Amino acid sequence: MYETYYGLSAKPFQLRPDPHFFFGSKGHKRAMAYLEYGLSQGEGFIVITGEVGAGKTTLVRNLLNRIPLDQIVAAHIVNTSLDPEDTLRMVVSAFGLPYEGASKAELLNRLEQFLRSVDRQGKRALLVIDEAQNLNARTVEELRMLSNFQTDDRSLLQTFLLGQPEFRATLHSPTMQQLRQRVIASYHLGPMDAQETRAYIEHRLATVGWKGAPSFDDGAQAAIYAYSGGIPRKTNTLMDRVLLMGYLEELQAFGEAHINEVVRDISEEFLAPDDAGLPDLAAAHPNGASERAHGSAERRGASVEQLDERMMRLEKSIVSVLSILKKIAATPPGAASHHIDNQE
Repeated sequence: MYETYYGLSAKPFQLRPDPHFFFGSKGHKRAMAYLEYGLSQGEGFIVITGEVGAGKTTLVRNLLNRIPLDQIVAAHIVNTSLDPEDTLRMVVSAFGLPYEGASKAELLNRLEQFLRSVDRQGKRALLVIDEAQNLNARTVEELRMLSNFQTDDRSLLQTFLLGQPEFRATLHSPTMQQLRQRVIASYHLGPMDAQETRAYIEHRLATVGWKGAPSFDDGAQAAIYAYSGGIPRKTNTLMDRVLLMGYLEELQAFGEAHINEVVRDISEEFLAPDDAGLPDLAAAHPNGASERAHGSAERRGASVEQLDERMMRLEKSIVSVLSILKKIAATPPGAASHHIDNQE
């Protein structure tokens, strides 16, 4: 693995969110301030939107890591393509409560009793909903109704809604007026600029023991930003591949050409198959287009953790092949034929 080659204690550019690597760009610092303000209010909804891979989940996990566990009981839900009743079951389950075979009334009663128990312990309950853009209007209304659980002087449940930019359209639709009235803080997390992207890369490398090698010149940094657009996850994907290439080719310094070579490799890997000569499925089947779109959406929603694991397996395979090739290259020219002669 390239970590050992470059003297790093761990992989600096993993895809899964890790608050250990949190980088406070201008946008992330402002979003954190909104989250802390909203959390201090102890009620209502806090909404954070941003592009895919902008760092919304890492932001919230960083916040939760800074809150003593004896003050906050948090539940995190990622699967949001559910109907309202299934969402309620998911909420109940996320707080560690039994849900199988229970009616909606029983689920609501269990949740209310749990929230009151948390309050009596001097704690607060926080529900974090990821991928909020997938919530339909009825499900959002179900979540709003949960905010009605309260004592005489305070709310028993606070909710964070994290979503892609399209969730803002949902939030501002005419049917969402009651929810908007309960939003304590809202912030849209944009991409980093070129200077922040460079600082982000150096921060993540330094977190795992980087001492300046490998190095990246100005051309390399510009090429990295041109590809990633300042989106943390795209930056991580590219940089992980760049360091792998550096290990395989024994590079200690990267220039623009190196980055562009990796970008071309990534682009080729994700090229769509050639559809020339294939029948028009959308025309042949009335629902063909929507089914293909649905399939694409499911593929895009594949787990980041699974993708990271697949990349690690690929790296191991490449390293294994490289070791074999090095052994072959180190073998004297006549050694192989001599070995065969002896066998004969």
